[in-house]
Amino acid sequence: MTTLREFEDALREQGMHMALAILQKLRERDKGKRSVAPARRIAGRKMTPDLARRILELHATTEMTQQEIAFELGVNQGRVNEVIKHGKWLDDDPNSPEAVARDKAKARMKDNDASKRPVAAKSAASVSRKRAANIASKQAQLSLGDL
Repeated sequence: MTTLREFEDALREQGMHMALAILQKLRERDKGKRSVAPARRIAGRKMTPDLARRILELHATTEMTQQEIAFELGVNQGRVNEVIKHGKWLDDDPNSPEAVARDKAKARMKDNDASKRPVAAKSAASVSRKRAANIASKQAQLSLGDL
């Protein structure tokens, strides 16, 4: 498969200046039409048993894909897959695996926000220890190699 640049070079070599001009006009037209589209979903909805049942209903009664269902309901396609394939989120049990995982993730996020500065200091100290150990091992390797 050839690239666009290789195609342009071939046109130049053949002296096809009209084709190059048409190609440039097409580029300018396409550049004018380009825009940055806003995200399709700003914030996802919280998964609830009602929403999970709605996902199953849409899946059973329509020909919609998982991505289309996700867009329609404002959730992630992965969540739609979890509901359809694994039956997740269908009960309101706070001890269900998905609810426990969600709560753990929220706790981790909260902990990371609260302790960002000390974590950075610890990692810098561990990096300097690793560097010192690495230098020491290289020196030991060099002295053994000299024998």
